Amino acid sequence: MERRKFLKNSSLTAAGLVSASTLASCKTETKPEVAPLATVAPIKPIVVCTWNFLNATNKAWEVLSAGGNALDAVEQGVMVEEADVTNETVGKGGRPDRDGNVTLDACIMDKDGNCGSVVYLQNIAHPVSVARKVMEETPHIILAGKGAEKFAYEQGFKKEDLFTESTRKQYEEWLKTSKYETTINIENHDTIGMLAIDANGDIAGACTTSGMAYKVGGRVGDSPIIGAGLFIDNEVGGATATGVGEEVIRTVGSFLIVELMRQGKSPQEACEEGVKRIMKKNEGRKDFQIGFLAINKNGETGGYCVHPGFTYREYSEKGHENREVTSFYE
Repeated sequence: MERRKFLKNSSLTAAGLVSASTLASCKTETKPEVAPLATVAPIKPIVVCTWNFLNATNKAWEVLSAGGNALDAVEQGVMVEEADVTNETVGKGGRPDRDGNVTLDACIMDKDGNCGSVVYLQNIAHPVSVARKVMEETPHIILAGKGAEKFAYEQGFKKEDLFTESTRKQYEEWLKTSKYETTINIENHDTIGMLAIDANGDIAGACTTSGMAYKVGGRVGDSPIIGAGLFIDNEVGGATATGVGEEVIRTVGSFLIVELMRQGKSPQEACEEGVKRIMKKNEGRKDFQIGFLAINKNGETGGYCVHPGFTYREYSEKGHENREVTSFYE
């Protein structure tokens, strides 16, 4: 990861596209208090995503600007990164687990609360689309491993080798030096989470990743878990997470962010509160990053993240409004 800004609001069209690029330096201006949701004219359509995935948001915006719905927009948006073999943390070309298997996780959720998920999926380049098929074609929410792969073939998806020359060489080098140990590496999980509101004011979201590089075989993070890596409530808003999935799962992070917005917090305030709770429980740890991205029914956005090793005590001493605490790499 380079120095990248998580929530970089760039108005690309008069209709109000917001491209949320990266999670690293959240030096956003303190926003004034906003009126209650019911009294603010909604901003629509809009799309935001984690990290510097502008091609993904551009694709989603094409769908929205043509009158498409939010669900199609987020699916097609994140598919761009799933197909980008230079992105070694999502989709084809993602780094493998420690046994040399490239395994993918993804979920998707629509305005009505319908959702689908696949975990530990192999040999399929677009897990988000398989997740959508789970949502639309089965009575289930999550399919895993070989069962998810078999279902994908039944739905017409093609088997692909997800390794690239680059990731294969990296894995071979890792085997030489790692002593086969699995450790948390803060640079190996640039999940893409995307949230969108369409012209009808409806919200949808998607999240997809290859997970933590060189993880223990079978490990699943937060990204495909509804309520952890992604949550949508069409009456309130949506949230998605990125970083070390174990910490997001422990706090049911994205559900928490949406509930905080339901209680009246702005997306920015909700994201900060979610991160603050995780920081407090991890005083002294230096091996993790965590961040949330949120959007509310009015189209207001927020994003917040923590610097590896930045302690809750330091956060408290600097003060809640000091956005300097959110920079990953100084």
